[in-house]
Amino acid sequence: MSALAVIPARYDSSRLPGKPLVDIRGRPLVYHVYRRVKQARLVERVLVATDDGRVKEVVESFGGTAVLTSREHQTGTERVAEIAGLMPYDVVVNVQVDEPMVRPELLDNLVALMTSDDGVGMATLATPLQDLDELDDPNVVKVVTAVSGEALYFSRSAIPYPFLEDHPHGGHPKEVVSYRNDLIRHFLKHIGVYVYRKDFLLQLVSRDPTPLEKLENLEQLRALEHGARIHVLVTLHSHYNIDTPEDLDRFRRLVERQPEILALS
Repeated sequence: MSALAVIPARYDSSRLPGKPLVDIRGRPLVYHVYRRVKQARLVERVLVATDDGRVKEVVESFGGTAVLTSREHQTGTERVAEIAGLMPYDVVVNVQVDEPMVRPELLDNLVALMTSDDGVGMATLATPLQDLDELDDPNVVKVVTAVSGEALYFSRSAIPYPFLEDHPHGGHPKEVVSYRNDLIRHFLKHIGVYVYRKDFLLQLVSRDPTPLEKLENLEQLRALEHGARIHVLVTLHSHYNIDTPEDLDRFRRLVERQPEILALS
């Protein structure tokens, strides 16, 4: 099956204006994402889909390919679908522009999943939560899965809710640390990467936004509300998404301390 990767890169992000072009060690954010996606062996072509000529110009300046899309799109998925609908690929990979640590081998794993299971129309990534403070952060999307690995629900809230009557509110510090370390293994953080069968994607964007999608502002809920299967591939590799100015500041500090994390391995 042939695979196309599209990086939706809207310039006027509500929480971080100009996000695709913010500087990370002398290079724009979109550059770091693009170069990683290009390393995926099962992806035949990589495009940036943007609504702004400035992003297109920057992408082309480092040798990438960018396409101008409609300014009317409400979601990144719609922007990806506009491009996918014009091109002859069976599988479409959607990598958000705020994922500078996306791993090429995981993109290959998602594409391979589409090839091996005809019943999966959509798949995504998740990783175990590293910090319990993220549980109550609405910018960190959590996901719960079935035993089969299919998504049950995505939420900005803490899911599943840890209803434990005997947790140590004021116990010994070592007991509190042990409790937190045990609790955190139950939570998965969603990573902004999706892969779709092309026909599934085009059908998905043709549907109206659904109630839970609008309530949580999470477009993947549209698929679940229509009864679709979303397979969740869990990885232990660290991921870091940049959604807010605070995220950007933290990531810049992290890269200053560990510049090697931007290297491809």
